[in-house]
Amino acid sequence: MKTIAISGSPRENVGKRDAKELRYEGKVPAVLYGGTEQKHFSVVSTDLKEAIYTPEANFLEITIDGVKTKAIIKELQFHPLTDLLLHVDFIQLFDEKEILMEIPVKLTGTSPGVKMGGKLVQKLRKLRVKALPANMPQTVEVSIAKLEVGNLFRVRDLDKGNYLVTNTPEDTIVSVGMSRALKQAENEAGKK
Repeated sequence: MKTIAISGSPRENVGKRDAKELRYEGKVPAVLYGGTEQKHFSVVSTDLKEAIYTPEANFLEITIDGVKTKAIIKELQFHPLTDLLLHVDFIQLFDEKEILMEIPVKLTGTSPGVKMGGKLVQKLRKLRVKALPANMPQTVEVSIAKLEVGNLFRVRDLDKGNYLVTNTPEDTIVSVGMSRALKQAENEAGKK
Protein backbone atom coordinates (compact mmCIF):
# COMPACT_ATOMS: atom_id res chain seq x y z
CA MET A 1 0.00 0.00 0.00
CA LYS A 2 1.32 3.42 -0.98
CA THR A 3 2.02 5.91 1.83
CA ILE A 4 1.64 9.66 1.29
CA ALA A 5 3.46 12.03 3.65
CA ILE A 6 1.70 15.20 4.84
CA SER A 7 2.49 17.65 7.60
CA GLY A 8 0.05 19.29 9.97
CA SER A 9 0.13 22.22 12.38
CA PRO A 10 -1.44 21.86 15.83
CA ARG A 11 -4.54 23.98 16.47
CA GLU A 12 -4.71 25.96 19.69
CA ASN A 13 -8.29 27.13 19.22
CA VAL A 14 -11.02 24.75 18.16
CA GLY A 15 -14.18 26.47 16.98
CA LYS A 16 -16.11 27.86 14.03
CA ARG A 17 -14.26 31.17 13.90
CA ASP A 18 -10.85 29.48 14.02
CA ALA A 19 -11.90 26.95 11.34
CA LYS A 20 -13.17 29.74 9.08
CA GLU A 21 -9.87 31.61 9.48
CA LEU A 22 -7.89 28.47 8.60
CA ARG A 23 -9.94 27.91 5.43
CA TYR A 24 -9.35 31.54 4.45
CA GLU A 25 -5.58 30.83 4.72
CA GLY A 26 -5.93 27.77 2.43
CA LYS A 27 -5.80 25.25 5.28
CA VAL A 28 -8.23 22.53 6.30
CA PRO A 29 -9.15 21.77 9.93
CA ALA A 30 -8.56 18.11 10.79
CA VAL A 31 -8.85 15.66 13.68
CA LEU A 32 -6.82 12.48 14.27
CA TYR A 33 -8.75 9.80 16.16
CA GLY A 34 -7.67 6.41 17.47
CA GLY A 35 -4.79 7.25 19.78
CA THR A 36 -4.92 7.97 23.51
CA GLU A 37 -6.48 11.37 22.76
CA GLN A 38 -7.84 13.26 19.77
CA LYS A 39 -5.38 15.55 18.01
CA HIS A 40 -6.75 18.72 16.42
CA PHE A 41 -4.56 20.16 13.67
CA SER A 42 -4.68 21.83 10.27
CA VAL A 43 -3.29 20.79 6.90
CA VAL A 44 -2.58 22.88 3.79
CA SER A 45 -5.42 21.88 1.44
CA THR A 46 -3.11 21.38 -1.58
CA ASP A 47 -1.11 18.79 0.42
CA LEU A 48 -4.24 16.61 0.61
CA LYS A 49 -5.01 16.55 -3.13
CA GLU A 50 -2.85 13.49 -3.85
CA ALA A 51 -4.59 11.52 -1.09
CA ILE A 52 -8.17 12.61 -1.84
CA TYR A 53 -8.47 12.96 -5.61
CA THR A 54 -7.27 9.49 -6.58
CA PRO A 55 -9.03 6.23 -7.39
CA GLU A 56 -6.47 4.37 -5.23
CA ALA A 57 -6.56 3.64 -1.52
CA ASN A 58 -3.60 5.09 0.39
CA PHE A 59 -2.09 5.26 3.84
CA LEU A 60 -0.95 8.64 5.15
CA GLU A 61 2.02 9.54 7.30
CA ILE A 62 1.06 12.69 9.19
CA THR A 63 3.81 14.72 10.88
CA ILE A 64 2.58 17.02 13.68
CA ASP A 65 5.23 18.79 15.81
CA GLY A 66 7.89 16.32 14.60
CA VAL A 67 5.84 13.25 15.60
CA LYS A 68 4.97 10.91 12.71
CA THR A 69 1.71 8.97 12.78
CA LYS A 70 0.37 6.48 10.24
CA ALA A 71 -3.31 7.05 9.43
CA ILE A 72 -6.13 6.71 6.91
CA ILE A 73 -8.83 9.19 5.92
CA LYS A 74 -12.08 8.25 7.64
CA GLU A 75 -14.35 11.09 6.54
CA LEU A 76 -14.27 14.17 4.33
CA GLN A 77 -16.68 17.11 4.52
CA PHE A 78 -17.18 19.33 1.48
CA HIS A 79 -19.15 22.55 1.07
CA PRO A 80 -22.43 21.62 -0.70
CA LEU A 81 -22.20 24.42 -3.29
CA THR A 82 -18.52 25.19 -3.83
CA ASP A 83 -17.04 21.67 -3.26
CA LEU A 84 -14.46 23.32 -0.99
CA LEU A 85 -12.94 20.84 1.47
CA LEU A 86 -14.19 21.87 4.92
CA HIS A 87 -12.92 19.19 7.32
CA VAL A 88 -11.01 15.88 7.42
CA ASP A 89 -11.19 13.08 9.99
CA PHE A 90 -8.25 10.67 10.19
CA ILE A 91 -7.98 7.33 12.01
CA GLN A 92 -4.61 6.35 13.46
CA LEU A 93 -3.25 2.97 12.33
CA PHE A 94 -1.81 0.35 14.64
CA ASP A 95 0.10 -2.66 13.23
CA GLU A 96 -1.83 -5.17 15.40
CA LYS A 97 -5.33 -3.67 14.91
CA GLU A 98 -7.55 -4.46 11.88
CA ILE A 99 -9.03 -1.60 9.86
CA LEU A 100 -11.90 -1.35 7.38
CA MET A 101 -11.25 0.48 4.09
CA GLU A 102 -12.89 0.93 0.70
CA ILE A 103 -10.49 -0.66 -1.82
CA PRO A 104 -10.86 -0.19 -5.60
CA VAL A 105 -11.64 -3.16 -7.87
CA LYS A 106 -9.17 -3.70 -10.73
CA LEU A 107 -10.43 -5.76 -13.68
CA THR A 108 -7.77 -7.91 -15.39
CA GLY A 109 -7.77 -9.95 -18.56
CA THR A 110 -10.04 -9.85 -21.61
CA SER A 111 -13.55 -11.28 -21.54
CA PRO A 112 -14.44 -13.69 -24.38
CA GLY A 113 -18.06 -12.55 -23.98
CA VAL A 114 -17.08 -8.94 -24.69
CA LYS A 115 -15.09 -10.07 -27.77
CA MET A 116 -18.30 -11.74 -29.01
CA GLY A 117 -20.14 -8.42 -28.72
CA GLY A 118 -21.36 -8.62 -25.11
CA LYS A 119 -21.53 -5.61 -22.83
CA LEU A 120 -19.29 -5.45 -19.72
CA VAL A 121 -21.14 -4.01 -16.69
CA GLN A 122 -19.14 -3.25 -13.55
CA LYS A 123 -21.57 -2.94 -10.61
CA LEU A 124 -19.03 -2.52 -7.80
CA ARG A 125 -16.03 -0.24 -8.23
CA LYS A 126 -14.92 -0.50 -4.58
CA LEU A 127 -15.13 -3.24 -1.96
CA ARG A 128 -15.11 -2.97 1.84
CA VAL A 129 -11.97 -4.77 3.01
CA LYS A 130 -11.03 -5.58 6.62
CA ALA A 131 -7.38 -6.39 7.33
CA LEU A 132 -4.30 -5.55 9.34
CA PRO A 133 -2.49 -2.53 7.82
CA ALA A 134 0.37 -4.76 6.58
CA ASN A 135 -2.10 -7.03 4.70
CA MET A 136 -4.29 -4.30 3.17
CA PRO A 137 -4.25 -4.58 -0.64
CA GLN A 138 -3.84 -1.54 -2.93
CA THR A 139 -6.53 -2.99 -5.23
CA VAL A 140 -8.70 -6.12 -5.35
CA GLU A 141 -8.05 -7.84 -8.69
CA VAL A 142 -10.90 -9.53 -10.54
CA SER A 143 -10.08 -11.61 -13.63
CA ILE A 144 -12.70 -11.34 -16.38
CA ALA A 145 -10.81 -13.74 -18.68
CA LYS A 146 -13.48 -16.48 -18.33
CA LEU A 147 -16.62 -14.32 -18.49
CA GLU A 148 -18.88 -15.31 -21.39
CA VAL A 149 -22.13 -13.51 -22.32
CA GLY A 150 -24.58 -14.02 -19.44
CA ASN A 151 -21.86 -14.79 -16.85
CA LEU A 152 -21.14 -12.77 -13.73
CA PHE A 153 -18.49 -12.54 -11.04
CA ARG A 154 -19.70 -12.23 -7.44
CA VAL A 155 -17.95 -11.27 -4.19
CA ARG A 156 -17.99 -14.96 -3.15
CA ASP A 157 -15.93 -15.82 -6.29
CA LEU A 158 -12.93 -13.75 -5.11
CA ASP A 159 -9.71 -15.56 -4.26
CA LYS A 160 -9.18 -15.71 -0.52
CA GLY A 161 -6.34 -13.39 0.52
CA ASN A 162 -5.03 -12.46 3.97
CA TYR A 163 -7.90 -9.96 4.22
CA LEU A 164 -11.69 -10.17 4.51
CA VAL A 165 -14.13 -8.62 2.02
CA THR A 166 -17.18 -7.58 4.07
CA ASN A 167 -19.60 -6.99 1.16
CA THR A 168 -22.49 -9.46 0.82
CA PRO A 169 -21.19 -12.65 -0.87
CA GLU A 170 -24.06 -12.55 -3.41
CA ASP A 171 -23.22 -9.00 -4.60
CA THR A 172 -22.26 -8.91 -8.29
CA ILE A 173 -18.94 -7.19 -9.02
CA VAL A 174 -18.96 -7.47 -12.82
CA SER A 175 -21.10 -9.16 -15.48
CA VAL A 176 -21.23 -9.55 -19.25
CA GLY A 177 -24.68 -8.84 -20.63
CA MET A 178 -26.07 -9.03 -24.10
CA SER A 179 -25.62 -5.85 -26.14
CA ARG A 180 -28.39 -4.54 -28.42
CA ALA A 181 -26.46 -5.51 -31.55
CA LEU A 182 -25.97 -9.06 -30.25
CA LYS A 183 -29.68 -9.39 -29.33
CA GLN A 184 -30.68 -8.12 -32.76
CA ALA A 185 -28.30 -10.57 -34.48
CA GLU A 186 -29.73 -13.47 -32.42
CA ASN A 187 -33.32 -12.43 -33.20
CA GLU A 188 -32.55 -12.23 -36.92
CA ALA A 189 -30.82 -15.63 -36.82
CA GLY A 190 -33.86 -17.10 -35.01
CA LYS A 191 -36.27 -15.85 -37.73
CA LYS A 192 -34.46 -17.68 -40.54
